[in-house]
Amino acid sequence: MSYVDGFVIAVPTANKQKFIDHASTFDPLFLEYGATRVVECWGDDVPAGKQTDFQRAVHATADETVVFSWVEWPDKATRDGAVKKMMEDPRMDPKENPMPFDGMRMIFGGFSPVLILGD
Repeated sequence: MSYVDGFVIAVPTANKQKFIDHASTFDPLFLEYGATRVVECWGDDVPAGKQTDFQRAVHATADETVVFSWVEWPDKATRDGAVKKMMEDPRMDPKENPMPFDGMRMIFGGFSPVLILGD
């Protein structure tokens, strides 16, 4: 059964290209370590909620855009092995590829799909 890691972050809107450049450098590591797909989505229609919403979840400010991303893995075992390898990979060093956003406000988690429709 496949496995999915999901991420939500707030990126300064002015850093959109820096974010794309960062992801273009960082995301291939997921594929190298076994991911089958990586998707980065720039917020376009992210409405405010009455009780909670994406902006509040990551404490986004007026000058930030919410980004929703996910990584698809063939299974949890592949993902767990990849995470261990990535944490030991010197290319993950933030000095080499600094994040153009506040990583402390990132929310993330691993998920086991219960229904998949389409491709």
